[in-house]
Amino acid sequence: MTDHPFEIVCEVEPPTRPDLKRVRHQIGTLSQIAGSFLIPDNHIGRATVSSVAVAHEVQAMGGRSIACLNSRDRNLLGFRRDLLTAAAYGVDQFLFVYGDKPTTGNRTGDLTVRSMIEEVRGLGEDPAFAGGPAFRVGTAAGLRPLPAWKRAADFVFVQVSFSLETLLRWREANPVDVPVYAGVMVIASENHARRMASAIPDIDIPADLVERVAADRLAGVEAACEQVLRIRDSGAFDGVHLIPVARYREVESRLSGAL
Repeated sequence: MTDHPFEIVCEVEPPTRPDLKRVRHQIGTLSQIAGSFLIPDNHIGRATVSSVAVAHEVQAMGGRSIACLNSRDRNLLGFRRDLLTAAAYGVDQFLFVYGDKPTTGNRTGDLTVRSMIEEVRGLGEDPAFAGGPAFRVGTAAGLRPLPAWKRAADFVFVQVSFSLETLLRWREANPVDVPVYAGVMVIASENHARRMASAIPDIDIPADLVERVAADRLAGVEAACEQVLRIRDSGAFDGVHLIPVARYREVESRLSGAL
């Protein structure tokens, strides 16, 4: 059982064009239920507005942000640029990930999530970051044994699962002393379910949920919100990493009255 207050970290969809109106609307709507916002970094391998820039926008609107940075798109120099930019903006929380297969270009191969964590841990010796914020870094975990090096992170985001029992088994088998957030995703359509199943090989999307979503476009919202409440009531996690996709209005409406 965790002693930390339960927190919802909502993922927002960063824009693929130089226009922040929609992301501002997501932030404003979800701020009723979210303790923090996670901003993806060129997620699904396509270019988006910088996660650090959007994280700064979250903070300008009075929210707390976690900027995702992937190892796929940057070498060490580019990574240090992003950290300097974040320090200048006051962005101090990150989730480091490997990154999906890019739709354009190739992976750099210069960094790994592990080396990114090690680089941040060594910034205390770097004069360029003297007097800057103390960065907190998180890592993502699949539903497999947690590698020892990932335990050096400040928080852990666990892969999306539609089974509370699977999440609880993973949590029991992988005790850590840092906050752990369980992944919850809204399935928006049959096609969305197929894309997720092909992109995440070990994800198990219940067939009956896909059938319900095919008959009712809000069934995925209801299932995700119920999962959030079950995870909260289990007391096993510090919160959830909630991915509402395009259904963020409906998610806020459903959860704001239940939390």
